[in-house]
Amino acid sequence: MSNFTRRTILKSGGAAASTLLLPRFAIAQGDNRPSVTIAVQKVTNANVLDVLREQSNVGERVFFSSIWEGLISKNWRGNLEAVPGLATEWRRIDDQTVEVKLRQGVKFHNGDELTAEDVVFTFSRERMFGETEAKSRSTIQAFEKVPTPRPGKELPPDVPAVARRIWPDLVRVDAFDRYTVRFYNATPDVTIEGRLSRYGSDIMNRRAWEESASYLDWARKPVTTGPYKVVELKPDVSLTLEAHDEYWGGRPPLKRIRFLEVPEVASRINGLLSGEYQFACDIPPDQIAGIEKNSAFEVQGGTILNHRLTVFDKNHAVLANPLVRRAFTHAIDRQAIVDSLWAGRTRVPKGLQWEFYGDMFNADWSVPAYDPKLAQDLLKQANYKGDPIPYRLLNNYYTNQVATAQVLVEMWKSVGLNVQIETKENWSQIMERAPTRAVRDWSNSAAFNDPVSSLVAQHGPNGQQQQIGEWTNVELNKLSEFLETSTDRPARKKAFRRMLEIAEREDPAYTVLHQNATFTAKPKSIKWKASPAFAMDFRAGNFEA
Repeated sequence: MSNFTRRTILKSGGAAASTLLLPRFAIAQGDNRPSVTIAVQKVTNANVLDVLREQSNVGERVFFSSIWEGLISKNWRGNLEAVPGLATEWRRIDDQTVEVKLRQGVKFHNGDELTAEDVVFTFSRERMFGETEAKSRSTIQAFEKVPTPRPGKELPPDVPAVARRIWPDLVRVDAFDRYTVRFYNATPDVTIEGRLSRYGSDIMNRRAWEESASYLDWARKPVTTGPYKVVELKPDVSLTLEAHDEYWGGRPPLKRIRFLEVPEVASRINGLLSGEYQFACDIPPDQIAGIEKNSAFEVQGGTILNHRLTVFDKNHAVLANPLVRRAFTHAIDRQAIVDSLWAGRTRVPKGLQWEFYGDMFNADWSVPAYDPKLAQDLLKQANYKGDPIPYRLLNNYYTNQVATAQVLVEMWKSVGLNVQIETKENWSQIMERAPTRAVRDWSNSAAFNDPVSSLVAQHGPNGQQQQIGEWTNVELNKLSEFLETSTDRPARKKAFRRMLEIAEREDPAYTVLHQNATFTAKPKSIKWKASPAFAMDFRAGNFEA
């Protein structure tokens, strides 16, 4: 067991290392592969391509499986089950340790071969954890605004904050040889393999980081192993990728991919129909029939492992009383929203959980019942006098966001809640801590098949809500630690149910509206299959012009 330097690893690699010096063929000459333009409502929120800063639905679309890859991947063309990625195999050493064997011959976009050194660096303090410590359950305060980049490669504060959200107890990663690493946790953790497969545990090239002039320079053009490499990120405009022809999974079928920001739904659809775009994303269900009236086009997609939420700031003067927040939850007719705005193409789930949790899923749980009378009684008990409650809103960042908000405001109004929409331009304005921060929209995904991937990761001690100071609960935080460190599955399930009771009923942090769904329109002539996720797969075997 040792920590390798680049020099010693290259020495140990022998002939394999020497291949890095071989000339490369100009494959692009005479390249007749097609290029595509994809119209999206947003490319990234943070205007960087760092998976630890862009933990978002829009980030998932451009990152996977085009740019970033993890050791354990997901079957984007199936049911998102775990499959080998940059690792070919992994095994448990004990409750706190997992050993991983790397896939040999994987090339980064700069021609380097993936080795244990890159994996060790990916999970290092310099890249991921900063000065944070494992096994510290104190909440890491995160900025509501996107931090201004600093000189050099000092990590923005939100990077270690997200890293400890993903890996609260990871102590270190050691290289055993060129293609073997071990992950060491400070506590037992039944979810280490899941954490390896989740968004944010993806592998980067160490040399590219070291050669970058600054964090921002690196974060706008990271060197990774995916089938496409970054050509240019134009903040708030577009992202252009080109084929990485030495991709380990086979030569990519597209020459170039351009993700273009087109905020208005009508413009995305019109551009698709005119041939300006080959794909139009985030299509509302009520537009699907109109698009498919033209027999040359089709819309693919459906429900995904993501739920739409309404989120509360319990520091707001009115929302400090949990009875008021409970009234919000009982005033919502969720099925009416699903039927009217989603044409029945999604569903009301059983709270913030998914069936793929297996034996951790609480099948008899439900979202708060639609009960206007109960909502009114709760407001009366709270002595609510009709004070205005701000509802910060983006312009259709989520599909049907504005329409859903308008319906919600009317439902809340009918029970006596005076909710007032405040339209904002970006997430920094939504998150900004102020007396007017009260209600906002959000969505939560399940990154792997255990509740620590969602309820703990998003609402626990280092979930976004607590890191930005919206909500906290002492009992839920203690249960979060138990859920993350216990190996007793029945006890873990009991703790998870209690957490649902706290976060969804007693002291609401959020309320689930419906399971999310995503729909993408394209010409029928393009043979491509949508994933059951925001991610878009343009690897060999999933695209044909």
